[in-house]
Amino acid sequence: MATLLLLRHGRTTANADGGLAGRQPVELDDTGRAQATAVGERLRPVPLAAVVTSPLIRCRQTLELALPQAEPVVEDGLIECGYGDWEGQPLKKLAKEKLWPVVQQHPSAAVFPDGESMAQMSARAVAAVRAWDARVTATHGPEAVWLACSHGDVIKAIVADALGVHLDLFQRIVADPASVTAIRYTALRPFLVRLNDTGGDLAALVPPPARRRRRAARPADSDAAVGGGAGTAG
Repeated sequence: MATLLLLRHGRTTANADGGLAGRQPVELDDTGRAQATAVGERLRPVPLAAVVTSPLIRCRQTLELALPQAEPVVEDGLIECGYGDWEGQPLKKLAKEKLWPVVQQHPSAAVFPDGESMAQMSARAVAAVRAWDARVTATHGPEAVWLACSHGDVIKAIVADALGVHLDLFQRIVADPASVTAIRYTALRPFLVRLNDTGGDLAALVPPPARRRRRAARPADSDAAVGGGAGTAG
């Protein structure tokens, strides 16, 4: 199957201020713009068969700076979790809410007031990337590399699924701003190739061209040839 690169958007004004942006139209700050430009340099040698993005402006800004020649396709399944009434609130304030320890320790049970559940977020994000991965593979072949730009919790949920761990463990995963995480899905299992990469060589993630299979050897002409010549142990 193809190789998926999960890119988190660069730092935003909300990240810098310690707020929960959610689906609000917060934009990249100066640091975030610099991060987006830097990850673009790292992505330059990687031939991307497709680029998809969350509809939120911070992801679109990240791609405009990182991959100015790309034409990203908006994928609603990659949008940030719907935090409902929590959106725009300082994290210090939210940490005092009764729901906070549930989000941290038992997120599969967390449902945000007038918002989305974390289980719903995980299910639609995983479904979106798996569908896109199958589409890219079918169109461009198993050596293709494609990129999806999304958000911290969304990426962590996708990684948890790839690792085969319960959503309740996803808070142990880290996805920093402008980090790259690589996953390869196969018929039997996904492989987490790289996690939260903020400085490595991304060109190494491009699979080598598939080698042509050698023609099958001719079958032995007689039973005597099978198993070796005289004196070979049985």
